[in-house]
Amino acid sequence: MMSHADLHNEALAGHLLDQYAGRIARSRRPYILGLSGLQGSGKSTLARVMKAQAEARGWATEVLSLDDFYYARSEREALAREVHPLLRTRGVPGTHEIELLMSVLAALPHASERLPVLHPRFDKGRDTRFPPSRWPRITRPPKLVIVEGWALGIRPQLQAALAKPVNELERREDPDGSWRHWVNKQLRGYQPLWRKFDALIVLQAPGWEIVRRWRGEQEQDLLARHAPLAMDAAAMERFLAHFERLSRHALATLPVLSDTCVEYDDDRHVTGLSHG
Repeated sequence: MMSHADLHNEALAGHLLDQYAGRIARSRRPYILGLSGLQGSGKSTLARVMKAQAEARGWATEVLSLDDFYYARSEREALAREVHPLLRTRGVPGTHEIELLMSVLAALPHASERLPVLHPRFDKGRDTRFPPSRWPRITRPPKLVIVEGWALGIRPQLQAALAKPVNELERREDPDGSWRHWVNKQLRGYQPLWRKFDALIVLQAPGWEIVRRWRGEQEQDLLARHAPLAMDAAAMERFLAHFERLSRHALATLPVLSDTCVEYDDDRHVTGLSHG
């Protein structure tokens, strides 16, 4: 039996694929769909359902997750030493290897058994990348590529918006604003990736407090399963504080930048769907 959430995702995935079907079918190269949603919004699950449905329609489909392109822990340790201690924590712009993701997208139209395209996988349990021997291999050019991630499409904030800290973490550990200025500057390097998207779908949460709740629920599940590195409430609070600034910025600015905006209520039910 499918749960309510599964049924919702099946219906939503079908609707989204219907919306872009003509464009995907006509595209001479892999059609790149960005799927943007904040922590806990269910984007990874939706991407998986969309892939299964797209393949059932006869479209070879790949899902790439921005999370898999985090720098390895050793590289983030170097950033923490050389730039700012807060960069030890993965997640903010500047902690992804964007050039690698761009090169994977560039290679996909030519993927074959002879020229397989490899892409990284990130092990969140160990907080570093899996060794390259365990990276997925793509051996055929996809018709559809779904890129999913937490801040896809987001533009840098205005300098004035960086002046005041948004939470205790910024007040205490970034009093001079050097971390948030550096992160904001890194976002410029993400814009060429956003421009690669043929369309951007945004999963819009009702607000930052709800995002915190959703992400906390995910962590509770991990704690219950005794997952390595699962965070208790205090650690979770600190982790999420790294994302509050850009999450609030995303909530305020992404809907108008999207091609499709899916609005959710507090319990992740779809309450609105608009195509730009």
